[in-house]
Amino acid sequence: MKRLRWQILVVAVTLVIVALLLLSQQPVSIVTLPEAAPGGIYTEALIGSMGRLNPMLDWNNAADRDVNRLLFSGLVKFDSRGLPQPDLVDSWGVSADGKVYNFSLRPNAVWHDGTPVTSDDVLYTIEVIKSPNSLFPQDIKDLWTQIQVKRLDDKTFQFALPEPFSPFLDYATFGILPKHLLEAIPADQIPTAEFNLNPIGSGPYKFDRLLTSNGQITGVVLTANQDFYLGAPFIEQVVFRYFPNAETALDAYRQGEVLGVSHLTQDVLESALAEPGLSVYTSRLPQMGLVFFNLNNPAVGFLQDAAVRRALMLGVNRTVIVSHILKGQAIVADSPILPGSWAYYDEIEKFPYDPESAIQILNKGGYIFTAGSSIRSKDGQPLSFTLVHPDDEIHTQIAQAIQADWALIGVELKLVAVPYDSLVNDYLAPRSYEAALGDLNTARTPDPDPYLFWHQAEATGGQNYSQWDNRTASEFLETGRTAADFSERTRLYKNFQVVFAKELPSLPLYYPVYSYGVDAQVQGVQVAPMYDTSDRLALITEWYLVTRRALDNQTEATAAP
Repeated sequence: MKRLRWQILVVAVTLVIVALLLLSQQPVSIVTLPEAAPGGIYTEALIGSMGRLNPMLDWNNAADRDVNRLLFSGLVKFDSRGLPQPDLVDSWGVSADGKVYNFSLRPNAVWHDGTPVTSDDVLYTIEVIKSPNSLFPQDIKDLWTQIQVKRLDDKTFQFALPEPFSPFLDYATFGILPKHLLEAIPADQIPTAEFNLNPIGSGPYKFDRLLTSNGQITGVVLTANQDFYLGAPFIEQVVFRYFPNAETALDAYRQGEVLGVSHLTQDVLESALAEPGLSVYTSRLPQMGLVFFNLNNPAVGFLQDAAVRRALMLGVNRTVIVSHILKGQAIVADSPILPGSWAYYDEIEKFPYDPESAIQILNKGGYIFTAGSSIRSKDGQPLSFTLVHPDDEIHTQIAQAIQADWALIGVELKLVAVPYDSLVNDYLAPRSYEAALGDLNTARTPDPDPYLFWHQAEATGGQNYSQWDNRTASEFLETGRTAADFSERTRLYKNFQVVFAKELPSLPLYYPVYSYGVDAQVQGVQVAPMYDTSDRLALITEWYLVTRRALDNQTEATAAP
């Protein structure tokens, strides 16, 4: 019996070994993840029309800036937090006193015709910016006029500023022009040059051709720049087609004519969200809606009382404004510095809608109701003032909502609707107002420096429309725009935001957002805070339509799902 048991054990062990050997011969499944591959055509509907494909001429044409964003490169670019990053230059250095910047161009940066990008191109472009025919704002021209520009060699150059200016790199994002193609053209003839319809840049895409119909330009075709200094983009061809409005652009998407819509305005957003194949992306715009208070108008002396301004802030329901009037296309604002910026202070004091607290503040301040009146007053002066606002539908609804909110806490608001240009030129600029509903726009200035809007020196003749005269806040802003260290600037702007929240010289209401649509088959799309609407294309080199898989040591390319 013992011998038999031993034989049975040997047979059992043998069977197990044979089974293991058989199992080892079974095919093994290897799962591979799809990788981005070159190829495909992305077509986007642009809202607007083509003017001229030249970064010197696109200041007032967003559709041109979208195309130029892919054709031309700037010296530097900014990431989602507003921090400067290399673009055409691969490095730069700043002197200890913050006045001298040395830049080095990428050695592999070439124009689309194969000619190397050199320092001469940079110096030439700056001269074009400063020319009388330039479309750049006068303050930018004035800045470059004060800067000494020096060529060091073919790939290095120097900017010498008259004084330290930390936001300077904001002014180094302009698209560089090819001197060898344009230097023979007088500056005043550049706007009509053939170059503007057949441009040569150094960006990730090259101009291919214009699309026309009945003598009108209907689109632009771009092809991938295989010699792009950061590597060729995945999508082989980008086609922009022009449409008069978001409605016709969205209809083109429904008809399968385009894969993206550059701007989904409020009137089409709900319909766009219902499209099963369309991914809608939303990003904060570099703008802020707010109520300006004239702190230097004796007719409304109570607005100089920070406690009254705090009560007014607590008494306005900004959440309703954002959700109902703006249809969710905004974010409630708490700071004069944009959220997402490296300088934004997350712990800044927030002001939720709290009419009861507002009432308590006004009672404590001696603003009470007199017999038979629904308006609070103090020392015979009623809490009543005029709000000037733009006469468009959205701003009018916002003004009416604020009027109704403040009536609930005993404050009378009288509304005056005017065209937006009149609001700025006839009321804000001459300081001839009591309160005003408006917007601050910081487009194309990623640096968070709020000096222009809140420093004492800008109270007369500048953009400090509220005429806020706070020495502590101004000192933080002065030092913040001269300090070279980002950590030091972060500390200074944090302190500034704390003072602002305490004083509330004006009332931040909301940050508008921008929505655009891209078909789900386009992968790699990322969204980040915008400093210009063309920033939605900042990472287009990472978008892809074609994928590849490794199968038995072979590569198989397929269209992206």
